[in-house]
Amino acid sequence: MANSPQAKKRARQQDKTGKRNSSQRSMVRTYIKRIYSALEEGSHENSLKAFQTATPIIDRMVSKGILHKNKASRLKSRLNAKVKALA
Repeated sequence: MANSPQAKKRARQQDKTGKRNSSQRSMVRTYIKRIYSALEEGSHENSLKAFQTATPIIDRMVSKGILHKNKASRLKSRLNAKVKALA
């Protein structure tokens, strides 16, 4: 439990940033799931469109520190390969 005023403030800030980060992480996962559902449909056009909308969002999460740059790169590479294989 935080006792000093600065520790209490840090705890409050961590709560706020933690909620924001989890919301952002959830959003990225949703976009990724949209790509996978389009891939399972077998629609190249829909999966490509979903991939193109998810890519800048994934990059944005890297700049905000939500995702590691290597993980984002790996995700994009694997998803792109699956989309291309569908074509």
